[in-house]
Amino acid sequence: MRYEPEDARRLAYDAIKAAGASDAIARSLADATISAELAGSKAVGFAHLPDYLDGLVKGRIAKDAEPAVHSGIPAVMRVDARQGIAQLAFDRTVDELMKRATQYGVAVLSIANSFTVGELGYYTRRCAEHGLVALATCNATAQMTTLESGQAVYGTNPLSFAAPLAQGRPFVIDQASSATAFVNVRQAAENGESIPEGWAVDANGAPTTDAKQAVKGLLLAFGGARGANLAMIMEILAAGMTGGNWSMDAPHYAEGDASPSVGLFLVVFRPDPLADGFADRLSAQISRLAQAGVRIPGSHIKVHEVDVPTEVMDRVRAYLR
Repeated sequence: MRYEPEDARRLAYDAIKAAGASDAIARSLADATISAELAGSKAVGFAHLPDYLDGLVKGRIAKDAEPAVHSGIPAVMRVDARQGIAQLAFDRTVDELMKRATQYGVAVLSIANSFTVGELGYYTRRCAEHGLVALATCNATAQMTTLESGQAVYGTNPLSFAAPLAQGRPFVIDQASSATAFVNVRQAAENGESIPEGWAVDANGAPTTDAKQAVKGLLLAFGGARGANLAMIMEILAAGMTGGNWSMDAPHYAEGDASPSVGLFLVVFRPDPLADGFADRLSAQISRLAQAGVRIPGSHIKVHEVDVPTEVMDRVRAYLR
């Protein structure tokens, strides 16, 4: 079904409130859900919302958590999400973060002790919409292994980069260190579809294209050892530099009653002290790359309505009852 963004936002807000969340959490999470949908990141839009709703009901998300902000150094902000959501922690700090990045040329934000962050591009994109360049990573419950290990050692540990363009939406890259996101494997399993080679291993650590077996197993890093190395770097930033749980220590985001308590690490730059006319230069270069046949991330996205499968919306509406 298709929804106008405001109607979809209201429905998401009502479901989040019905699951017991505070007004602040409901507003932040509903806004982030719609933003992911309009950015074309559907796997972490409404499809991911039931994970939050179940987390609120089961206690994996503190329903009225208010983030605690610490700032001992002018260009560094540290936030304890207090087992709440990273979206609210970001909302509480983003204006000050961008103000400091503008003043000092660079600013760093760390968020610890939160539920999974949803769409990572949401955080970098909001900074780029104000003329800043942003780089972010996060971690989550360990769902990824390496062929050498066979054990759950990393989250999907994505990386997002966003930069302003002279006109239109910012340029955004948002991709996991894994060959795919777990939600894609889960969706394939629910639809009875197979998955490509190199996406996952089964419960015994053997590579598989059977999505139902992959759901019981673990994801693989893209590009073998090179992707695994990037996942390690992201883990060090997202957990080591924030004080959040290492992925290996994070309770599962979809089971039990304990928060994953993971982290998000974000660096924001003001581009003009480094390069005059950055947005214009980047716009011209992206056009040049497109003419050369390069796939430009996000260039195909022209979403004005929220299109949600009926079965997904039924899961969300269930919380209203």
